[in-house]
Amino acid sequence: MVTEKVYVFDTSLRDGEQAAGSRLGAREKLGIAQQLARLRVDIIEAGFPVSSPGEFEAVRLIAQKVEGPVICALARALPDDIIRAADAVRNAYSPRIHTFIGTSPQHMDMLKRPPHAILGMAVESVERARSFCEDVEFSPMDATRTEFDYLCEVIEAAIGAGATIINIPDTVGYAQPQQFGALIKDILRNISNIQGIVLSVHCHNDLGLAVANTLAAVDNGARQVECTINGIGERAGNAALEEVVMAIRTRRDYYSDVATGIDTREIVRASRLVADAFGMIVPANKAIVGANAFAHSSGIHQDGFLKNPETFEIIKPEDVGLDASKIVLTARSGRHALQHRLEQLGYYLSDEELGGFYETQFLPLSDKKKEVYDEDLIAMMGDEMQDISETYHLKYLHTSGGTGAIPTATVQIQIRDEVRQKAECGDGPVDATFKAIQAVVNLPTTLQQYAIRSVTSGTEAMGEVTVHLKEDGNVVIGRGVSTDIIEASAKAYIDGLNKLAVRKKASVE
Repeated sequence: MVTEKVYVFDTSLRDGEQAAGSRLGAREKLGIAQQLARLRVDIIEAGFPVSSPGEFEAVRLIAQKVEGPVICALARALPDDIIRAADAVRNAYSPRIHTFIGTSPQHMDMLKRPPHAILGMAVESVERARSFCEDVEFSPMDATRTEFDYLCEVIEAAIGAGATIINIPDTVGYAQPQQFGALIKDILRNISNIQGIVLSVHCHNDLGLAVANTLAAVDNGARQVECTINGIGERAGNAALEEVVMAIRTRRDYYSDVATGIDTREIVRASRLVADAFGMIVPANKAIVGANAFAHSSGIHQDGFLKNPETFEIIKPEDVGLDASKIVLTARSGRHALQHRLEQLGYYLSDEELGGFYETQFLPLSDKKKEVYDEDLIAMMGDEMQDISETYHLKYLHTSGGTGAIPTATVQIQIRDEVRQKAECGDGPVDATFKAIQAVVNLPTTLQQYAIRSVTSGTEAMGEVTVHLKEDGNVVIGRGVSTDIIEASAKAYIDGLNKLAVRKKASVE
């Protein structure tokens, strides 16, 4: 079977920039265009030159500097627009002028032109564009709400005037996939002079169907797809380039007769560049390029993925420019996922040790946090790997305080087989906690240093506390980690006391 090429027309710099609040300078546009060239898109619609001097300069700069893709400029079906577009892409190695006019009843009413006048303007604009450039694209804007016979008449006339590409825009995202696919098929069947013409589609996402409509068009003979990176664009945006391209690539069994020339390994880099330039955050659940697109958090999913990635992934992350998939550790994660992450960090635990760590350290923390990070695991493993016998064990801690209240702490500590409890006041909850611990253990211990640092970021961050305790000339460092800094402080103090107990025992022996 012969594989036909689907040309990828990127309009991030034109339709994408029409997203509310978006405006790029010439150099920013050039940087994105250069990345699009690395992505190997076939056509870059660089802008709408007549709209402003800055826009003209940006298109001109891209036409001069970017090699590889066709550089396209947009123009209304007006003489001044077309002349300005031609000037902007004059120095491109492969220039294109894209001219358009509304053909639906709604757009003809807006233009206050009857159908025959619109037809005449379409023909004149294509002829004028063709006098400057051999590669001319024509769009009957709002084609999906245009009366079919009239749409065919306009398309046939535009081809007769010299158009080499006919684009069918679903300008307001009105079409349904089955309907849109049928429209493409009917256009190819009914236009007498369409042989040798590339039929293109430009779908908007107002009903969330832009990608589905684009793929339906490809199914029915469209061979150019107009897209934007991350699906940015006017209103709800356009068909997302990365989704269209990866659907065709991933489902080769279905799209066996077509292929794109995109270097998919550049997709994530392009996505991040565009998101940063436009100041538009990519949703975490966005297909292909979202932060969670290759992240697994369910215990069942993690177990299946670790045994065989294809169990829960149809795309390899490396294929779109990512290093690897991500195992997200949460309260839903199982022991297998935890063991995998610990081993990646260099910690190898026996089944018994893993079970203990999972139950006593991981689960309590994951119940408090949305996600357990590597830094959390390292901090907890720091405690786990110390192998210090517990003379003192903190069983209970409660503190109270506030504006106008006296800070108070109550602790319950197990000392070998005996459980003791004390309450003390102090200069803040941490001081009260240390005094209560001292009251229970009744040792001549001096706190020499106290330090706190955030292990991870955010409001649920793990805090690590270190204390330097001195007793009878021995100085030890105690550590404690928790999302509650008072609890971390108590753990650090108890850890220091246990180390002092080990030191004293060693000196006696």
